[in-house]
Amino acid sequence: MKSELLIATNGFTGTWRAIEYGAWFAQSMQMKVTLLGVVEKLSQAAIDEHHPLEDIFTNAVQLFQKTGLEYNLEIRNGEAEQIISARANQGDFITTVSPLGRSRLRHLLSGRSLRGLMEQIKGPILYVPEIRLPLKRLLISAGGLGYEITAENLALQVATLTHADVTILYVIPPTDLDYPTTRDLREHVKDLQDTKTVLGRSLKKALEAAQASGLNAKLITRQGHVVEEIVTELKEGNYDMVCMGSHYSAHALRQLYMPNVTAEVADAVNCPMLTVRRMPG
Repeated sequence: MKSELLIATNGFTGTWRAIEYGAWFAQSMQMKVTLLGVVEKLSQAAIDEHHPLEDIFTNAVQLFQKTGLEYNLEIRNGEAEQIISARANQGDFITTVSPLGRSRLRHLLSGRSLRGLMEQIKGPILYVPEIRLPLKRLLISAGGLGYEITAENLALQVATLTHADVTILYVIPPTDLDYPTTRDLREHVKDLQDTKTVLGRSLKKALEAAQASGLNAKLITRQGHVVEEIVTELKEGNYDMVCMGSHYSAHALRQLYMPNVTAEVADAVNCPMLTVRRMPG
C-alpha cells in the first residue's frame, strides 16, 4: 500500500510551513493528504470563539484544491504530541510537522516536541522548520551498515521526482578503539566505497543506486563529531533537504557515543529533514 501524507497542526501559525511544504511534497510524490488539526486545552468559554485552526484549515483547503490534491480533514482534541503520534501509527503515513510553538520553559522541562514524536512514531517524519524550495540539493546522511537503507530509498524517490542533486555523506567518528573496522576507516577516508569492508560495500551500493536512478550523485566522507560534521556540511553545501535514518540503529559505530544523532541534527538545522525509523523488509 502506498504511503499517505499526514500533516499536523495545532493552530500555531508556524505550522503553516508544514502544510505548505507538505502540499508540495504530496504533489511531487503523488500522495493523498490527511490534514490533522489538534485542538488543545479548549475551555467551555472558548467553544464559541474563533479558533486559529479555522483560518489554517480554510487556507489549507484552498491550497490543496489549487494543487489538485486528494485530501481528508480531521479534528481531534488533546495534547498535540500525543494525538499526532497516535494518529501517525494508525496508518502508513509520512508525518509532516513543523515546530508547534512550545515555550522555552517547556523545552527545558520536557524537551522539544520533535524528539518525542521521533520516539513514538514508527513511520517516516518530514520535519519542516523552514521551507526550502525548489529542492535542488539533497543530503543523505549514511550510517553505512544498513539501518538507513529505507531512508536512502525514500530520499532517492524524492530526488528522482524533483531532479535534485544527491550527496551521500558518511562521518567517521572519533574513537580510541583499535579494532580492525576502525583501522580500515582511518586508512581509507577518501576511498571507503572502494574497500571490501561491509561499510565500503554499503556506501558503494548507495552511490550506485543513486546513479542508476539517473541522478547527479556523489559521496563525501568527513571526520569528527558526527552531529557537528553533518551540520557543517549542510551549511557549507547549502542543501535544501537532509535525509537520515533513525537513531534507533543497533549497529552503527556512532551509537557507541551518540545515541540520538538525528534529533541533535534536527535541533541545529533550518532545512527540511526527512527521517525514517523503520528497517526495510
